Amino acid sequence: MSSAASTAHSLAEVIERELRARGSSVRAAKDQAYLKSELVHYGVGVPDTRTVVRSALHTAELDHEVLVELAEALWNPAPIGIDAPVFDLRSAATMVITQAQDHLGAGDSDFLERLLRQARTWALVDPLAGDVVGPLAEYDLEFDPVLERWSGDEDFWIRRSALLAHLKPLQEGRGDFERFTRFADAMLEKKEFFIRKAIGWVLRETARTRPDMVFEWMLPRAHRASGVTMREVVKHLSPEQRDALLAAKGTSRSRAGSR
Repeated sequence: MSSAASTAHSLAEVIERELRARGSSVRAAKDQAYLKSELVHYGVGVPDTRTVVRSALHTAELDHEVLVELAEALWNPAPIGIDAPVFDLRSAATMVITQAQDHLGAGDSDFLERLLRQARTWALVDPLAGDVVGPLAEYDLEFDPVLERWSGDEDFWIRRSALLAHLKPLQEGRGDFERFTRFADAMLEKKEFFIRKAIGWVLRETARTRPDMVFEWMLPRAHRASGVTMREVVKHLSPEQRDALLAAKGTSRSRAGSR
């Protein structure tokens, strides 16, 4: 075993032990049912998982190799003696990757894509796509062809990832709105709930700082958008803009959840 693998496995064992100790069988059953998950669940909340990860990494010297080895050991924990994938360990892996993402780049897109394909739940896909891929893709142009390919993937979780990679930059008043809307336009009439929700979510957050831009893009497409998408889009628009979009869609304010 290499030095990096040994270090990573030691850290993974610490994280696994601490998470198992903080787990709750009652919460585990509830989480598993809520997420419709086939993974093992320890029943640890996000704040506790984050605390465990931060404590484990506080004095650790991570480089690229140790980071990837650690994430791999948490994601598929057979190397540390755990027979089946554990949701809480996969959640910890996403936090490890997020915390140390400055060690990653476009060369790791295959690694990240594999995790996204195996995740199969918004609770893992969303932080990987939004908190990791998004910030990396904003500043590394080599991610461009990756996102383009993802946007047309047969797996809706990968398509959702292509959308959510735009969330943080657009939310913060930057980002590639043209590319996001090109992706969104091609997916606007898709039937998957998680695609419809993602389009609305990104547009909703973009509208916090640039409502006119969102309104102008959405108006000629309102008749094609799902109710799920529209309920998100209108939340940060002016009353006049909401009314115009809902009229274009043919939906009442009350049904759209306007406030």
